[in-house]
Amino acid sequence: MVVFSKIPSPCFVLDEVLLERNLAIIDRVRKEASVEIIVALKACAMWSVFPTLARHSDGATASSAAEARLVREAYGAPAHTYAPVYTDQNITEILDCSNHVTFNSVAQFQRFGMMAMSRGISCGLRINPGYSPVETDLYNPAVPGSRLGVTSECLTELPEGVEGLHFHVLCESRPEHLKRALDAVGERFGHLLPHIKWLNMGGGHLMTHKDYDCDELIAVLKDFKARHPHLRLILEPGSAFTWQTGYLVSTIEDIVENAGITTCMLDVSFACHMPDCLEMPYKPAIIGTHDPIEGERHYRMGGNSCLAGDYCGDWAFDRDPKVGDRVIFEDMIHYTMVKTTMFNGVQHPSIAIARLDGTLDVIREFGYEDFKKRMG
Repeated sequence: MVVFSKIPSPCFVLDEVLLERNLAIIDRVRKEASVEIIVALKACAMWSVFPTLARHSDGATASSAAEARLVREAYGAPAHTYAPVYTDQNITEILDCSNHVTFNSVAQFQRFGMMAMSRGISCGLRINPGYSPVETDLYNPAVPGSRLGVTSECLTELPEGVEGLHFHVLCESRPEHLKRALDAVGERFGHLLPHIKWLNMGGGHLMTHKDYDCDELIAVLKDFKARHPHLRLILEPGSAFTWQTGYLVSTIEDIVENAGITTCMLDVSFACHMPDCLEMPYKPAIIGTHDPIEGERHYRMGGNSCLAGDYCGDWAFDRDPKVGDRVIFEDMIHYTMVKTTMFNGVQHPSIAIARLDGTLDVIREFGYEDFKKRMG
């Protein structure tokens, strides 16, 4: 059990006990559905846990030269790489670090595909099946006019040398959404499936969520595999690996009131350290709180940057908070550390791992020199 009072504030903390629980679920899907599941670094690039993730996955996927290099160096294997665009400046390093490269357009494949194939790299194209269950446009890759993936109108036949297709249209989605996505792929790109070796179904498969039906997921995958037995099926979830595996520990440094609103001022920032809370937006869970009922005193959480909108709320506490209390945000490992910034030069949270044996391992602490280097 994590003892939050012994953790420095602010700090991201990954709990190995919770991580192992997720990995057991992912291993089950890999085995029973006979699919490859690879880790998407865009959700969590915490390379200190790569050795553990590598034992429970079939590799990792990168979205940039930096991520691909991190996969090669810290994961110990070449990356499956997809980026919306490659350039003359980054393509060599990407090819040096990858064994699968997916191109966002036919033009990009025509520009760089021969370079990749000459190195023995398997090339793919990202397709846009025109379906996504995602309701927030910021996260929806299938909105009209999307820049992501080739539409069926532009891909009547497969360019020579393309060995795989890739689609990514899900986000924290369920098995029925994957089935609908596969139906859309079959409807629009089914004529190409006999001519490829692998199909990458992207991420968004939240199989470690408590309400996710893994039996249904396995059935969907086995059914598709039965109809296309020649295909390697690849899933690349990001959130599923580190879903509900850790926390952001913060401290109340002040409590202010204005126009009937009470705000707990924290030593962390939503804008800098939890940007999805403002972008999605969503209200994260805090240990020891609940949604306020009418007439109940409630509190807004305020960040420590100077951005006026750096706040989120509201929460009711099980006991009235005071200056010096810890505020523990739950589920703060995926899509948090990878999105943090040093805007305003506010103190960047440390990174720690709560080990299986109950010890705390502080992996990284940040200070002025980190801010100075980042600012050039």
